[in-house]
Amino acid sequence: MGKNVLVISTSPRKNSNSEALATAFAEGALSAGNTVEQISLRGKTINFCIGCLTCVKTQRCVIKDDTEAIRGKMLNADVIAFATPIYYYEMSGQMKTLLDRSNPLYKSDYAFRDIYLLSAAAEDDPETPKRAETGLGGWIDCYEKARLAGSVFMGGVDDPGASAGHPALEEAYAMGRSV
Repeated sequence: MGKNVLVISTSPRKNSNSEALATAFAEGALSAGNTVEQISLRGKTINFCIGCLTCVKTQRCVIKDDTEAIRGKMLNADVIAFATPIYYYEMSGQMKTLLDRSNPLYKSDYAFRDIYLLSAAAEDDPETPKRAETGLGGWIDCYEKARLAGSVFMGGVDDPGASAGHPALEEAYAMGRSV
């Protein structure tokens, strides 16, 4: 039986390079017989956490926006892959805001175990995604049943579509197949 895989693209740009990684990962996971849903945060309303901590007591957020539906998908996914552009050596603000707003999942009976990071940047240095991996790792550390299962970095891409033919796409596809 396949896994329930959720792939979340956090780039604000249409046809972004990180979204290309997300698509490659999703296609790999689908080809291996998994159920896959790919969503984009582009165009979604995701407000900042206000720090009220109501969610710790109720497992519900007081803010009503698109995060509620995304959080429900996260809750029920066996695998979550986050795709992000790297801005100033860190994950996108959209991704960080979503992670902050997923706090109601903290005490829930979440299904996810394996978390993946797919990142793209104009910078080509292999160290470029390390801070994003650390940031995501901090979130994962709060979920004792979850782990960072893998990371793919696509460097040297800036304009939308620059990822065409990049070897990281094959790596993301293979990683998706292996979930």
